[in-house]
Amino acid sequence: MSNPSLVLNKIDDISFENYPIPEIVDPHDVIVEVKKTGICGSDIHYYKHGKIGHFILRKPMVLGHESSGIVSKIGSEVTSLKVGDRVAIEPGVPSRLSDAYKSGKYQLCPCMSFAATPPTDPSHENAPGTLCRYYKTPEDFLFKLPDDVSLELGAMVEPMTVGVHGIKLVDMKFGEDVMVFGGGPVGLLAASAAKVLGARNIMVVDIFDEKLKLAKDIGAATHNFNSRNGNYKDLIKAFDGIRPTVVLECSGAEPCIQMAVYALKDGGRFAQIGNAGKDVLFPIVEFSSREISLYGVFRYGYGDYKTSIEILRKNAQENIIDFEKLITHRFKWDDAIKAYDTTREGNGVVKCIIDGPE
Repeated sequence: MSNPSLVLNKIDDISFENYPIPEIVDPHDVIVEVKKTGICGSDIHYYKHGKIGHFILRKPMVLGHESSGIVSKIGSEVTSLKVGDRVAIEPGVPSRLSDAYKSGKYQLCPCMSFAATPPTDPSHENAPGTLCRYYKTPEDFLFKLPDDVSLELGAMVEPMTVGVHGIKLVDMKFGEDVMVFGGGPVGLLAASAAKVLGARNIMVVDIFDEKLKLAKDIGAATHNFNSRNGNYKDLIKAFDGIRPTVVLECSGAEPCIQMAVYALKDGGRFAQIGNAGKDVLFPIVEFSSREISLYGVFRYGYGDYKTSIEILRKNAQENIIDFEKLITHRFKWDDAIKAYDTTREGNGVVKCIIDGPE
């Protein structure tokens, strides 16, 4: 049986290819039959530009890193999973020898093998992406899905976990007021996670009214604000005079970063989740004189995937957030290239999910 895969060859060039089925080598290896994969903004960036910062596409790579599937085969020493289990795939595996791994910050491992991300060292091979029929990974980077969490939502665990990591870094407490900048998938999922975890009031800020409406429609936002319509004073007024104690900045846009610092309550905590395209002008005097704490967020760390899955499990029971509304487009495997082109064009896409390959 073959292993059909979706491959980015170079800028503007995606094709279907057949690769060998991966084999169990390490006794803790697991092979997953991939069922659902979401398209990430980074996928589109590689498609359009061929690089993100120091990560440069030098040779063809299999796309995809937001995936769920069903365990197909397990190594001889795998104990946490069995064939037939439904799982979410954490797509980055660090070096077990790195200081980052040993110190509990494996997301900072310089030798991280991350699905569908080119290595910074040109001599290294690309880490295979998850947009294939069979994907191999160690058992401790697979997470069993509860019975009441669908495979589609399982594919959304990865982008949600980026926000969850930020929420953990700022140590958000039950009942706090939170402001989320950026109404894309990560921002909406971060707001949703904060809501399920007990945030009291949540303001979502964006420049597109349809995203702001969606934030309320899914139940994530109690307030919203179009940042084209005023400054930070108008923003606070729209939040019923509340100055948030937590900001989750998911846009990476300089005006939003600046507005967020001014809007935060004295002593507040700021998680920078969104990536900026370049250095930004930062209100350092405001930041330091009001003792604001800033946290950089890079992917996710130990326990974050489990937290995201627990959020989905809790939500399935309590119906707090309508996560299904975030999936705006669904494509069969044969239309996977069309899915990338549709997402690239925008046109109302929030989260696009690709089936299979079956």
